[in-house]
Amino acid sequence: KMDPPPSPAAPAATPETLPASPSPPSPSTTMATQLGPNAPPPGLLRRTFPSFPWHSLPNYLTYARCLSIPLFLLLSYLPPTFPNRAPVLGAIFALASITDWFDGFLARRWDIASPFGAFLDPVADKLMVSTALIVLSGRYGGAVAIPSAIIMAREVGVSALREWMAQRGKRDSVKVGMQGKVKAALTMVSISLMLLVPEGVGLESLSWSKYLGVLGVGGDRRGR
Repeated sequence: KMDPPPSPAAPAATPETLPASPSPPSPSTTMATQLGPNAPPPGLLRRTFPSFPWHSLPNYLTYARCLSIPLFLLLSYLPPTFPNRAPVLGAIFALASITDWFDGFLARRWDIASPFGAFLDPVADKLMVSTALIVLSGRYGGAVAIPSAIIMAREVGVSALREWMAQRGKRDSVKVGMQGKVKAALTMVSISLMLLVPEGVGLESLSWSKYLGVLGVGGDRRGR
């Protein structure tokens, strides 16, 4: 009985026959995958700076708005002889208001909305608005303090209602609607304009301020 012929040896692997190892993803591809599945293709800025963490930009804007609060409060009183206080405060608040819209726009456009961002964004808004209202109340007295108290009480009440509804699993029933967005925009614009009023120009410069009585600062409190 004859032995079977030996099987032919397998050809040695050569560099041409080795499988190509996958190339590492480029920074632009990595950053693009960190955005949501419904994000549009990269634009000019995202193509120019592919290594920038664009997926974190909405949260960075919210952080900047939070950091602007102590700066705003500090410049409201220091230095005492700050000549351009009004335009600086108005600009800080206006820029913070713009970031409030912009971070939400980017989160929706890039499909990267997060629970933490949804929590921090309204908190930053309320802190910024409350700080500005308190500063204006100290400048103009009761004519601004009373409406400010009403606004702040309403914000606290709405926040408590949303927290209660969230515990009952019905948070969507009290989510922000178009009326709330219009109210917020009008509030931001109004506060920005009031902050732009130079120091020394108080309610006494308005002809109707004499009817405010003790609520006004500098108004005619003797009824003349």
